[in-house]
This record gives sequence, C-alpha cells and structure tokens, in this order.
Amino acid sequence: MGFFGEVLSAIFGGSGFAALPTDWRQVVMLVIACILLYMGIGKGFEPLLLVPIAFGMLLANLPLTGLLNEPSGSSVGFMWVLYQGVNYAIYPSIIFMGIGAMTDFGPLLANPMSLLLGAAAQLGIFTAFLLALVLGPVTGGLISFTPAQAAAIGVIGGADGPTAILTSSKLAADLLPAIAIAAYSYMALIPMIQPPIMKLLTTKEMRKVKMTQLRTVSKTEKIIFPIAVTIFVILLVPDTAPLIGMLMLGNLFRECGVTDRLSDTAQNALMNIVTIPLGLSVGCKAVYDKFLTFQTVSIIILGLLAFLLSTAGGVLLGDVMYILTKGKVNPLIGSAGVSAVPMAARVSQNVGQKENPANFLLMHAMGPNVAGVIGSAVAAGFMIKVFGG
Repeated sequence: MGFFGEVLSAIFGGSGFAALPTDWRQVVMLVIACILLYMGIGKGFEPLLLVPIAFGMLLANLPLTGLLNEPSGSSVGFMWVLYQGVNYAIYPSIIFMGIGAMTDFGPLLANPMSLLLGAAAQLGIFTAFLLALVLGPVTGGLISFTPAQAAAIGVIGGADGPTAILTSSKLAADLLPAIAIAAYSYMALIPMIQPPIMKLLTTKEMRKVKMTQLRTVSKTEKIIFPIAVTIFVILLVPDTAPLIGMLMLGNLFRECGVTDRLSDTAQNALMNIVTIPLGLSVGCKAVYDKFLTFQTVSIIILGLLAFLLSTAGGVLLGDVMYILTKGKVNPLIGSAGVSAVPMAARVSQNVGQKENPANFLLMHAMGPNVAGVIGSAVAAGFMIKVFGG
C-alpha cells in the first residue's frame, strides 16, 4: 500500500492539479476563458475568432503545459511557435487579403467623398491615444501607459481586429490579448453600440434623407484602384505595407477577372485556416499574471470610448455634408466609417430604414465602410512608424 501510495502521490504532485492552487488568478483566468467560450458558442459573439481566442486562453493558463516555452535546445512550446505568425505580421496580413477579396470598392469609387467620412471615423483612435497618455498623471501613476501602448490601445477605435492585433504586436505585445478581445467584442456589439449615437447626433429629418443611386463603376476603374492605392499609400506610410498590400492584392484577385480561384481561396479556405492559429496565438498571450491587472480594465474602457468617438466623428462629418449639400447626404452613412465590414454599413441601412422604409443606404454606407478599412490601416501604420522605435 505504501508503494502505491507513493506512486499516486508522485503522479498527483507532478500534475497540474497540484500546481493549480498556487495562484488564484489562474483559476480566475480559466473561468474567464469558459465565459468567453460561452459568449462565442452560446451567444454567437464573433464565434469564428472568439472561440479559438478563448480556447488559447484556456490552454495558456493550465499549469505545467510548457506550451509557451521559448526555444531551448531542441525543445520549444507549441503556442510559442504559433505566436510567431502574429509577431511577424503574417496572420493579420493574410486576413486582410481575405477581406480585400470579399470587398467591393465600387461604392467608394462611385462617391469619393466617402473617403472623408472614413477619415473622420478615425477620430476615436487619436482621442483614445491622448486619453491613455494622460491617464498616468490623472491616476497618480496607478494606471499608466507608454506612448507606444497608448497608440496600440487607440487603434481599437478603428473597429478592425486584424489591425489592432498587428499594431499591438508591434507596440505593446503584453497588452495584445486585452486589446484584441476588446476590439472583437465591440465589433460584435456594433448593432447595439452605434444606433444610440447615430440618433443622438442626427434629427429625424436627416435620417429620412433618401440618397440618389450611385453611378456604375467600370471594370477598368476597379482594377486600377488597388494598384494605385498600393503605390500611393505605401510610399506615403511604408509601415502600412503588410496590411494595405495584402488588402489590395486580395481585391485585385477579386476584380481582375483571371484569378477567380485565388479570390475564392483567399476569402474562404485560406481565411478560415489562418483564423485558427490567429485566435489561438492571441489567446495564449492572456496569461494570468499579465492579464488580470488594472491596465486591462482601463484598456476595455478606453477602447469603448475610442469606438464611440469614431462613430461620432463619422456621423458629425455626415451632418456637415448634409448641410453643405442642402440635404442630399444622409449623415447616417458616416457611422459606417469604422472598419467593421460590412456590419457597420448594415447598421446604417437598418437605422435609416426604420425612419423611412423606402430608404436603401447600404451601398452608400459601403463607401465610408471600405474607406474606414484603409483609414485605420494608415492610422496604424503611422502609429507604428512614430512609436515603433
């Protein structure tokens, strides 16, 4: 009996069960991971990314797994290897290629003014950046962020998960899980978050405006656009090359007419495949000793403010355009200037149709929506250039 008792004691002593109670925060993180899994599976909140993120978080906080071990001799942690795809901007860039292959830039080309609405909707990025910087002095140093960390937090306001992941991996790797989870959570909650702001900043008369049909965009324009944007934007902000380059390559696959198989692969199989290691990589960085901090709570609050201000920025410029065009522009399309394609455009359509059932704003809203994708990538590239060392 003594022998078997010693064997059982040795087995239990070397198991994760024996190591788990050493820090209560590990248990809390396991509970949080299970809650996020419930939100993704049970409530359908961005399940394609939230489920692998939550499972990665679960794996990272189970003790003694060695999944995050850095290379040592011939041994290396599995999750450490996967994370290199985030570290070297591989996963977010491939995701952007898929987004480009799924996106029609026609509405933007048909109404170039949409670029201004997309730019205005980046207001939250820079405002949240400034708020994060002043948080240290305001709280007496209790919660403080470096300029690089503040820049990564601000990008949440673009409502663009891959851009937020890429920026935080370059500027604030320790904050990556909190930033990614905040970004994707707010993207999933767009139908709840945006409408109150849209109604607050517009009148009933404004929301009823019916916009004229957009012109037909030629095939030649659609082919030239991704090539021209790639050249101009990357020359302007070279650090945008991974995101803008892959976004426009995906769109060129879609529009050129001779790469249908590549377009189909980029927007379906390849995007789905890459989503798995991307989610696991983000989740595996949510280790208890770095995630359960006052900084995480601050990031979630600052991210929400950034998103609210980005929505407000787009709508307010829409109000200005409504006045300047003497009522020809429905300001609701300004809210679609955030990067969540096509969810934000659908919200503009739904809010407008409630006021005027004959109103169809979806294609008009897609212009600012795709402009916002480009705008957030440019803003992120600017932040990386300035604060990336």
